[in-house]
Amino acid sequence: MKVENVLSRTIEIWLRIFGIWPDSSCISLRRLFWIIALAIEQIFHYQYIIIHFYSIEFFEVMGILGETMTFSIIIIKIVTFWCKQRTFCNMLMMMAIDSEKCSSREFSMSVMTRNAKLSRRFANLTLGLYSMAVILHSSHIIVKHTGDDKISNTSTRALVMDMNLPFDLNQTYVYVLIIIIQFAHVLLCSCANGLLNALLINLTLHIGGQIDILCEWLMDIFPIKEKHKPNVIIIKKIIKKHQQIIKFSEYIEDMYSNIALALFVSDTLIICCLGFVIVTSVGTPDAVKIIMRTLLFYFVMNMEAFAFCFAGEYLSTKSNSIGDAAYNSFWYESNSKNNQITLFLIMRSQKQLTITIGKVTNLSLEQFTSIIKASASYISVLLAMN
Repeated sequence: MKVENVLSRTIEIWLRIFGIWPDSSCISLRRLFWIIALAIEQIFHYQYIIIHFYSIEFFEVMGILGETMTFSIIIIKIVTFWCKQRTFCNMLMMMAIDSEKCSSREFSMSVMTRNAKLSRRFANLTLGLYSMAVILHSSHIIVKHTGDDKISNTSTRALVMDMNLPFDLNQTYVYVLIIIIQFAHVLLCSCANGLLNALLINLTLHIGGQIDILCEWLMDIFPIKEKHKPNVIIIKKIIKKHQQIIKFSEYIEDMYSNIALALFVSDTLIICCLGFVIVTSVGTPDAVKIIMRTLLFYFVMNMEAFAFCFAGEYLSTKSNSIGDAAYNSFWYESNSKNNQITLFLIMRSQKQLTITIGKVTNLSLEQFTSIIKASASYISVLLAMN
């Protein structure tokens, strides 16, 4: 089954590149390649921080640490999707089935089409923002090397990512090759990181659309305030739809709960590091260059935390609408058997569908504000220590 009607093609391409999409060609080789590439990047990156911790400015250490932790969270996301391959396949199958069933109903099709367009727009926006962030973050290479004479000067050579590489950068072609490889690596990983966040929004919008369809069914099953005996088959269909929504929500929770826990901790620290770099750069000779290089990176990390928290808030709010739709219908005008079934549905919908942070607490916009507050507090502490 195909899910091109409900899942962004941009997301699918990136999932194939990183060996996440089911039935991709050479999926084992792709995963092996990224394991080696990301492991090498992390080793050289953290090694550089350890070696140069006392030899460079503190705000530079914080900036490099923010970059390194970003790649650490990318590894956690990708490995989680590899380990949860069966769950991801089940979600894609359910999305494909929902798309096929909705093709014969005008309201259902309009809901699916609207959410699919929103998902594609958000995925394309995410891809553009993360690509621009990588380009601006790598702009210091162009600033420092605007001519061949400066490229040949090994004392001024800079890398896209500061690493303790076991290569001789005195040779120009080696240096240029490393720059190209680093830039491609950062661009691919950053875009994949952003599109995995866009995938969460895509999945959440899909389940939100299914909830809208279920609410429409609930309102239509008792259309007028009179004695009415809905078809038993329709009632069973509604109950089955509700169970499928709950199951899909559990799949999202299974996929993203541990990721949300790692992201809640890492994004707080990353936002703190980048905020510290921006604040301390004010008043320095290179303030404009540093701020331009860091500001969009700071923005996309905030957007990542907001996307997760928004998804949790959206899912919880949408799940409440099921009980409201059932309660607002004229279910009480039907027979006692149908009334009991509707009451059970209302009672079950009172248990919100949520995405948790490692089974500890629910993702919500309140958690996003706590991330921002914690980051600001840490920045104040660092400024006092500096």
